[in-house]
Amino acid sequence: MSDPPTPTPGAVSGMVPARDALDRLREGNLRFAANVDDSEVLMSHPRRVALPTGQRPFAIILGCSDSRVPAEIVFDQGLGDLFVIRVAGNIVAPSQIGSVEFAAARYDTRLVLVLGHSQCGAILATLEELRRPSETQSRNLRAIVDRVRPSVEGLLATDLRHDQEALVKQAVRANIRASVNHLRHGSELLEQLIQDAGLRVVGAEYSLETGVVEFFDGGPDG
Repeated sequence: MSDPPTPTPGAVSGMVPARDALDRLREGNLRFAANVDDSEVLMSHPRRVALPTGQRPFAIILGCSDSRVPAEIVFDQGLGDLFVIRVAGNIVAPSQIGSVEFAAARYDTRLVLVLGHSQCGAILATLEELRRPSETQSRNLRAIVDRVRPSVEGLLATDLRHDQEALVKQAVRANIRASVNHLRHGSELLEQLIQDAGLRVVGAEYSLETGVVEFFDGGPDG
């Protein structure tokens, strides 16, 4: 009988502090944006066969479902590295909070990243709905719009309403900040982990145009 495969370094490891996890994401994104990623190694057969017995993701990503923003690729990470939750508009609802709680408590993951992106369809749909309410929108789609609405509605009362590009950009940022705030203050478990165990919740935006992620709420960029 052959010896069991040696786990790939980083695939399943001990707890990674939030700052180190953030550095790994930033460095991975820089590789991706520069087209020098390590995807073949990170998705390799040796790594896959090392994972069935357990996982220890170093970051939790709450991101948008947009097909152009797959977190593992954007951050040049591999199998077992990220615990990814994807939902249109990177909104926070009870199921998303529960998923974050699960990973943070069960796997000792100490970084939560809310990842929005430029030209987000859910943001555009919400702005359209606020300007021209629709009576035919499905109840489920409306639930997403209603989650986004509070963070962007006030922007339509400012001069941004005259500049669609600037309006969308600010609305994307406002929605990310709202989700970050909800995770920081909408769960007793996460609040406890933030206070006592070094959990960190950070916001970031991925640029569809450049491939670069900007960390702007609790991250190294601001």
